[in-house]
Amino acid sequence: MVKISKTIAEERLADVPQEKQFWCSDGRVLKSLPELGVALKQMPAGAFRHHSRESSNDFSNWVRDVIGDEKLSRDLLKSTTQAQAAKSVDNRISWLKSKIEA
Repeated sequence: MVKISKTIAEERLADVPQEKQFWCSDGRVLKSLPELGVALKQMPAGAFRHHSRESSNDFSNWVRDVIGDEKLSRDLLKSTTQAQAAKSVDNRISWLKSKIEA
């Protein structure tokens, strides 16, 4: 199990640089995990399907490559529904916030 410091938790919840933002097919531009969590609850199902194909999961890739969160990336890969993906993000955000507040 990887130990997450307060600093790392803060970094994972922070806004990413403009050039690393996630451009969603429905026109949204996401710059943080909290924004991803909100977007997953609100985006049309077609937009979710577009970014979470079996061959490539854009959400998982962005979380791994830009946010740096391997665990959440794996959880997003396992999520078969939009609701599951949103719950995974919400759970991870809550967990990261608990590391900051501890």
